[in-house]
Amino acid sequence: MHQALYRKWRPQTFSDVCGQEHITSILKYETEHHKFSHAYLFCGSRGTGKTTCAKILAKAVNCEAPVEGNPCNQCAACRSIDAGIATDVLEMDAASNNGVDNIRDIRDEVVYSPSALKYRVYIVDEVHMLSGSAFNALLKTLEEPPAHVVFILATTELHKLPSTIISRCQRFDFRRIATDVLTSRLVHIADREGIEYDADALRALAKLAQGGMRDAISLLELCAGTRQRITSALVDQTVGSGGRDALEQTVRAIAASNFDGIFATVDDVVRSSRDVAVFWQDLQSYYRDMLVMRTTSVADRYLDLTENESARLKKTAELFSKETLLHHCRIMDEAFYAMQKAGAAKRLVAEMALLRLCDTSLDTSTDAILSRLSKLETAVAAGVTFRSHEIPNMEREETISDEKPQSEATEPLKEVHYAPEIIPEPEQSMKLIRGWNEIVEQAAAGDNSVLPFMKMAKALMAPDGRVYVKFPNDFAKSMVDRPAMREAVRASLCMALSKNLSEKDLIFAIMEKDEVYTDLDELEF
Repeated sequence: MHQALYRKWRPQTFSDVCGQEHITSILKYETEHHKFSHAYLFCGSRGTGKTTCAKILAKAVNCEAPVEGNPCNQCAACRSIDAGIATDVLEMDAASNNGVDNIRDIRDEVVYSPSALKYRVYIVDEVHMLSGSAFNALLKTLEEPPAHVVFILATTELHKLPSTIISRCQRFDFRRIATDVLTSRLVHIADREGIEYDADALRALAKLAQGGMRDAISLLELCAGTRQRITSALVDQTVGSGGRDALEQTVRAIAASNFDGIFATVDDVVRSSRDVAVFWQDLQSYYRDMLVMRTTSVADRYLDLTENESARLKKTAELFSKETLLHHCRIMDEAFYAMQKAGAAKRLVAEMALLRLCDTSLDTSTDAILSRLSKLETAVAAGVTFRSHEIPNMEREETISDEKPQSEATEPLKEVHYAPEIIPEPEQSMKLIRGWNEIVEQAAAGDNSVLPFMKMAKALMAPDGRVYVKFPNDFAKSMVDRPAMREAVRASLCMALSKNLSEKDLIFAIMEKDEVYTDLDELEF
């Protein structure tokens, strides 16, 4: 029967445990000098060695010939524990045995001496899952157990344990294992298993494991199952990650407001059957790295990157201000939370969020305003000057009507003809209406299918009181230009402007090619 690699290569002595030397050195000393505690509490994230150390400790305290605090793994006691047939070492999963009756059984058993070993050892995994009454039943026994009993409690959620339990145990905090340590262990296993690999690929697997040894080895076995040489491309394909290069391209598309690039990125994720939420987490991680790069002078201390990756990250991070990065991180957090409830609509959530990242004018939050002001300050500091925008007059084509005779005493009667599908505008310049984003949010009433397109538009007030809502393109206009939505926009404008607008006073139009609006335009009026 095939045995999983993480079980096959599970450490058998304290010296074999990787990345937890601050714990294993103490446990080795205690067992070597017979000064071990009656109760231990191992806490830390998954796959960091809690259960492994618990089993090694159970062997060490019962070993007939320990070697410098390590179990010999050769005596009858060690072999029986490894085989899982030692009746004096009991493992219990508190997730499925969390009732008070389970703890009462343990409390009744501890009074009996071990049947074959020197010590009776109880290993309780996921101890935070015990019920309140079960914790109460455990308290007294845990505080003053018989001399022949050792308790080892393990948990991934220390905050859920009562302080009365924690104070009765010798506590050890298992840290996330460093990427270099994980990579070294993967190389060791791959060499002995005859797995062909690229060094960069194993490092990528170690980083994906996020400090968990078990996850790293499981990912190695998953990639090795293809019976191919493990390369970075194979890792991305097997695990479903887009790779750091793809993330960099996405971020640069956001910086350049490249909407085609944004939609192409999401489309590629969906077409390759990768999870949009996984892609989103990778993008969030990349943003975190950029934020670290922009805010500290010793970024390499906090970033797990190669020299080349660090240099490329620095260039990409320079495309954003710190305010913009913080604003983007908050948008991405909101989107990731929405994805947990979106189900099949994850793609839509991702695309809408990416549009907001590309264009801060689509967001009216304080963070968005700070981001926009930061851009203006940077531009002013660089010597860029701004002028308020004036809407150019529409060219009119005038022809003289010859239907009526002209009188010498009066001026010729002129009939005005406009070019097809072009809406006439007043000759005088119009001014932008402030607070447009708030107006359309009220009009949309939570309809996210039209709100982004409404925020792409600009509203301008003509001297004659008419309001022109101008969209950047025909598609955006077609998504909003519906009778119900026109009426909702008109009603919101009436409230915002404190004036009555008729249906004829509201005109939807398309921006001319030379119409360019900046954030400063809204600030001036």
